[in-house]
Amino acid sequence: MKNKIIPILLFVFSIFLIYLYLNYQVESLHIILQIRLPRLMLAFLVGFVLSGVGYSFQIMLNNPLAEPYILGISSGAAFGSILASVLGLYLFMPLFGFAGALITLTIVWFLAHLGGFFNSTKLLLSGIIVGMFFSALISLLMYFNQQDIGNIINVLMGNLGHIFSRKEWYYFLIVFGIAILLMLYLFLLSRRLMILTTGDIIAGSLGIDVKKLRRKIFIISSLLTGITVAYAGIIGFIGLIVPHIVRMVSGGNKRTGIIYSSLFGAILLILCDLIAMHIAVIEIPVGIITAFLGCPFFLFIMAKSR
Repeated sequence: MKNKIIPILLFVFSIFLIYLYLNYQVESLHIILQIRLPRLMLAFLVGFVLSGVGYSFQIMLNNPLAEPYILGISSGAAFGSILASVLGLYLFMPLFGFAGALITLTIVWFLAHLGGFFNSTKLLLSGIIVGMFFSALISLLMYFNQQDIGNIINVLMGNLGHIFSRKEWYYFLIVFGIAILLMLYLFLLSRRLMILTTGDIIAGSLGIDVKKLRRKIFIISSLLTGITVAYAGIIGFIGLIVPHIVRMVSGGNKRTGIIYSSLFGAILLILCDLIAMHIAVIEIPVGIITAFLGCPFFLFIMAKSR
C-alpha cells in the first residue's frame, strides 16, 4: 500500500509545484513561455540527470558517497564550459563541458587502476584530488579573465537562470532529447548494474564484462554531467542525497531505484530553484540552496557509515 501511495503523492505534489513554479508572481504569458518554461525544463533535466547518475555511481562502486561532484567530474566539466565561455564559444559549452568531464574521468580512472586492480576508495580519493586540480585551473582562468568573472561565478555556484536566445533554445531542445535518451539507456543497464553489487568475481561468472560495463557507465555519466554543468554550472549534492532518500523510502529496491531517484531529483531541484528565486529580494544561485541541504546530509551519511 505504501509503495502505491508515495508515487501518487509525489505526482500530485509535482503538478502543484510545476504550476507554482510557472505562475508564482508572474502575470505575463510571455514571461511564462519565454523564461519560466525553459528554466523549468532545465531544472528538470539537471535534477533528473544528476540524481540518476549519482544512484548509478553509488550502486556500481558500492559506496554511499559516490556522485559526480565528489568524483571531480563536475569540476572538469565546469573547466571545459568556462573555457568555452572565455573563448566566446557559447554554443559549444556542452561539448567543451563533456570534453572536460571525459578528460577528468580518464585521469581518475587511470589513477584508480594503479597497481593493476580497481579500487573504489582510490577512485574517490583520485576524484577529489583531480577535482581540486581543475578548481585551480578555473581560478587561473578567473585571474586572467576578470571581465568574465560574472559568468564564471554562475558556473561555480550553480545557476539555472540561463536566458535562452531562439537559436540556443532549439539547440537546448536537441541536447535535452539526447540527454533523455542517454538516461533511458542508463536505465536499461540498471539490471546488469545491480549484479555488480554481488562483487566483480560473481558478476563475471554470470557473464557480465565488469570492466566494459563500468567504462560504459562512466562515459555516459560524463557526457550527461558535462551537459548539465554547461547549462547550470556545478550543482553539488543532488546526486548524493537523493539516492539515499529514495532508498530510505522504497526500502532499497534497486530495480526501480534509479528511475525513482531521477524523478525525485528533478522534483527536488525544481523546489530548490523555486526557493532560490523567491527566498530573498535578489535571486540566490540554486547551488547554494542544494549545498545547505547537502552538507548536513553528507555528515549524516558519514556518521551512519562508520
